Amino acid sequence: MLGFTPFKKHANKFNYIPRYYDPAKEAREERRAELRGERAEDAGREYRPGQYIRTQRAARAERRSREDESGRMRVWKLLAVAAAVLLFISLLYPRLAGFFLRARTAPAQTEAAAPLRTEPRDGFDQSHIGDAEWQEQPIVVVPNDYAE
Repeated sequence: MLGFTPFKKHANKFNYIPRYYDPAKEAREERRAELRGERAEDAGREYRPGQYIRTQRAARAERRSREDESGRMRVWKLLAVAAAVLLFISLLYPRLAGFFLRARTAPAQTEAAAPLRTEPRDGFDQSHIGDAEWQEQPIVVVPNDYAE
């Protein structure tokens, strides 16, 4: 007697899956029956005219109220984000902009603190003058000393 023993801890188990069982289909049919108003507790009741329409209308009203509520929440969230952005712009942006402007102009101030250039001895060297200052310089007319 191969494999037979009277001292088993549990009975033989089979991995049996019904051939035509579809849990998704069963859930769909159950949901459709619920929407039509054909629930298990309603099995003994008699049909009332318009009962399916009333059930569908109630389900539609519930769904629309949930959608309206989610829409209201979305609007409140957008308003909160807009308020946060306006608060940032009004309070923090001027401070941040001032900080960055000071940081950008700070190196120019350190260049101005560099040692002063000495003026050329002959007075003709004007390489230290910028383009705008050069155009503002007065024109000096030198008389003609040439002997002809």
